[in-house]
Amino acid sequence: MSTFRLNRRAVLKGAGSIAIALPWLEVMDRGRRAQAQTTTTPAKRFITVYQPGGTVRAQYTPTGTETAPVLSTILKPLEPVKDKLLIIDGLEMSSARGEQHMSGIIAWLTGSVQIGTDLSNYKYAKDGGSIDQILAPKLSMGKRFPTGLQMAVRWATGKSKGLISPINCANFEAASPYSPIPPRLDPQQIFTDLFGTLGGGGGTVDANALALMRKKSILDFVDKKYVALGTKLGAADKIKLDQHLTKLREIETSISIPPPTTTTNRKQPMKVDTSDYKSKTVFSDDGSAKDVTTDAAIPKVGTFMMDMTVMALACDMTGVVSFQWSDTEAKHTFPWLNLSEHHHFYQHDGGFQPNQCASIATWYSKQHLYLLQQMDAVDMGGHSLLDESVVFFGSELSDPPTHTKTNMPFMLAGNGGGIRTGRWIKASGSHTSLLLALLNNFGDMRTTLGTSQYSAPALTTLK
Repeated sequence: MSTFRLNRRAVLKGAGSIAIALPWLEVMDRGRRAQAQTTTTPAKRFITVYQPGGTVRAQYTPTGTETAPVLSTILKPLEPVKDKLLIIDGLEMSSARGEQHMSGIIAWLTGSVQIGTDLSNYKYAKDGGSIDQILAPKLSMGKRFPTGLQMAVRWATGKSKGLISPINCANFEAASPYSPIPPRLDPQQIFTDLFGTLGGGGGTVDANALALMRKKSILDFVDKKYVALGTKLGAADKIKLDQHLTKLREIETSISIPPPTTTTNRKQPMKVDTSDYKSKTVFSDDGSAKDVTTDAAIPKVGTFMMDMTVMALACDMTGVVSFQWSDTEAKHTFPWLNLSEHHHFYQHDGGFQPNQCASIATWYSKQHLYLLQQMDAVDMGGHSLLDESVVFFGSELSDPPTHTKTNMPFMLAGNGGGIRTGRWIKASGSHTSLLLALLNNFGDMRTTLGTSQYSAPALTTLK
């Protein structure tokens, strides 16, 4: 039997800054696969997914029983992964005191009230950081992204006009003054940050040479090392490695930079975003400024970002990811749903329109399904990536027209730490009980969180 071993964080290195992280392979963890199949999988990864605008309760709430829930219209797309879900109803985001949307997104992961007493002075979390940042030192220490990976698709719309603001920020540093952490927005740059750049040597690059480099895959720069590694792997590991690199190439092709045109001054061209998507664009307070072309690319860009999320987690680049589909205003259109107005319009700006809001929420459920299925397809050695993770889906409010934050639409996925899924549970009280239960599940056994008067004992029903 071969004695060849690989470190869990091994990479294939190429020229410049190119470094392709590897998925879990059997040679990284020989002898532990059987044990993993018979014991509870430790909670190793924490992912938060934010969707704006709450839900339409009449079309969201399941029926049935705790252990045999019947999914509603909005949740029905998640039927294929129902056994991986824990739907939690009844909790109140009681620490969301302040501006209706701002206070909600701030409280969601912090359990803290918002600083400020009037609209012009509203700021950020007063009494603590977000739980993703509390967990980051434990889950991401020594990894490529030690504070986690924060990403967003159509973000800083409306009043914030492309800038970080209390109305769009969900992540806050764990130490006082709990500074906000802006997400990464450009899928092209995220790919570069994760998987390296072409060139990397600095200095002036000939335009023709650069064009040739751009036409090559980053995989072409590690081909020899890939072949050498392949000779040392078993059949199963070879298949996993081929699948991993194929997926990487698919993502790379989807967001590739067009080769630059030759210019007389032979200057290195500026990087451009995907041709039909602008990560930042012109926004207006009321949503009247529209970029329908960019909006139409939201599903595609969201899929790219979810793919990169899964690869970053599977390659052990980080143990924490925060993914925002938008901000609390969500002042972008939904062309693929034939909805020409922004989300806020359907929530209350144009009068509450439940069918349109339900259509948007159902589409988000389809995206959640994609993320969970991709995670569940990654073998980590007798269990899937989803099995060793916890994914927390949430919003900044419950009921769109009233902005109430009772009976919040919270949902968990994954079995990391022994969370019992395939259930629909009804809880009560402050949602900090859920935040504390999540922290406890990852080994952080604190008993209070956020603003003390709204803190509640950890839920005991997750397992």
